[in-house]
Amino acid sequence: MSATTENIAGDEDGNRHAQDRPRSGLQIDPGDTPEQSAPKRRGRISQRLLIFHRWIAIIGQCIALLLVEYGLSYDLPLLPALILIAASIALNLLVIAQPRRPNQADDRTATVYLSFDILQLSALLYLTGGLQNPFAVLMLAPVTVAATMLGRQSVLIIVGLAIACLSALAVAYRPLPGPEGISWVMPPVYLAGFWTALALACFFISAYVYMIEREARRMSDALTATQMALIREQKVSALGALAAAAAHELGSPLSTIRMIAKEISKDIPKDSDLTEDIDLLISESDRCRTILTELSRTPEPASDNPFDTMPLPMIVEEIARIHIPGTISFAVEIDADFKVSTPSTYFGPEIQHGLGNILQNAGQFAGRKVTARLHWDTQSVTVTIHDDGPGFPPFLLDRLGEPYVSGRVQKGENMGLGVFIAQTLLEGLGADILFRNAPRGGAQVIIHWPRKAFEMRRPT
Repeated sequence: MSATTENIAGDEDGNRHAQDRPRSGLQIDPGDTPEQSAPKRRGRISQRLLIFHRWIAIIGQCIALLLVEYGLSYDLPLLPALILIAASIALNLLVIAQPRRPNQADDRTATVYLSFDILQLSALLYLTGGLQNPFAVLMLAPVTVAATMLGRQSVLIIVGLAIACLSALAVAYRPLPGPEGISWVMPPVYLAGFWTALALACFFISAYVYMIEREARRMSDALTATQMALIREQKVSALGALAAAAAHELGSPLSTIRMIAKEISKDIPKDSDLTEDIDLLISESDRCRTILTELSRTPEPASDNPFDTMPLPMIVEEIARIHIPGTISFAVEIDADFKVSTPSTYFGPEIQHGLGNILQNAGQFAGRKVTARLHWDTQSVTVTIHDDGPGFPPFLLDRLGEPYVSGRVQKGENMGLGVFIAQTLLEGLGADILFRNAPRGGAQVIIHWPRKAFEMRRPT
């Protein structure tokens, strides 16, 4: 027990020292909303990835220039073009040569690098026909990278710079020479259409990629929050098991101490100076025994699994006792054939948090009463939770279960993870969940399991 206490104390000291040390890298405040923490999550991109992509661009530009110049016999301004490519090579070598180059480029650094790539490509296009050059579509590459990895402000900067460069190339460029030195020019209408297509592509592709990536990150963050909730519950359960074990182990020596103290109290005179100390020792040992009795009330598991199997009505009542406020009336209604045995399952953290979040949400929005209607047969198990509150907002019904979707009126009061976590955990147990408004008013959540899935034992 002492070793465990020392470990816990050491962990706490380590945490305090870790908080005192300056932190570097990606930092997200757990209290941040998704919108507040999005720039922190997105504003990081691998330096190695940027360097690698630039090498690919350099190799491609060299091959294209040499192929057109010597393979197709076009008279290109080769020296200025090679100088521009050399500038890109110099930037890559400069970044590689940094003595303490971080693995991740921050938002500002990545924006500068991608802006350089756009300007370098624009200068090459200026020398080789402007928008008449089919390689002008490569302007979409840095825009897509920015939309995937950077924050909103940086994406707007990159997209704005790309469209500005495309606009300049539409009116100012060196005509692309033909094989015999004869320059040719696209019709103005075609050139305007090509510029419009590229500008719209920059805007819509960046917006689409940004939204898809943002949604994927929100989902990832929400799943991480779900995993953290389970980890916390498992730690609490482990701590409870440790307390019960400690109470069991300490019971015998404490009884010995109390017995010896009583024997001593019989052997010494009542007016002895030690009488008061012995009485205090006995009373404190009784107090310790009471505390240990409380700690050991949680029964030890009969197997390696720390969670007991409980019938469905008892599970619902136990979770409701914790999550339904005392001012709200709660009732369990059973609508089942009593010839069919009552379904039971492990009272684990998944069902505790899953049903707990649903019941807590119902209790918070209920007017006076929350009802849990239980139905089971040989094939299925259904729990219907109904409250007499205002119901779900109609515009949220189709989105309930998505992360960071909340019906709260006050901004920032709720991150909208409760229903998502509940749905994720319960679906992990094989359940299907339906959110709807009851015909007579109030919100209704229907949770349906195949009976085999509900009664499936956790793997040991």
